Amino acid sequence: MFVFANLVTTVAGLLSLVINLYIFVIIVAAFLSWVNPDPYNAIVRTLRALTEPVLYRVRRHLPFVMVNGIDLSPIVVLVALQLLNGVVVQSLMQLGLKLSGV
Repeated sequence: MFVFANLVTTVAGLLSLVINLYIFVIIVAAFLSWVNPDPYNAIVRTLRALTEPVLYRVRRHLPFVMVNGIDLSPIVVLVALQLLNGVVVQSLMQLGLKLSGV
């Protein structure tokens, strides 16, 4: 049973890491949107490829996130990621600790 507990705890840790990395990517992409970066730059293209699918879906389903030309969809995504991190990851961590008997 301890193997399953370790697996659950490890999955929770990896999920937390991925969520935190994506939060960092969203923040960097939001900062880049304030300036006019070269759209042919590889870093800019990678950041857009990583963030635009999610941000586009938020804009499409929640049209009120565009306020006077200001895009608030990164804030919505950041809040959703923090909720996911707080609820799902912490629940998995607690489950893993409960299964291990600590």
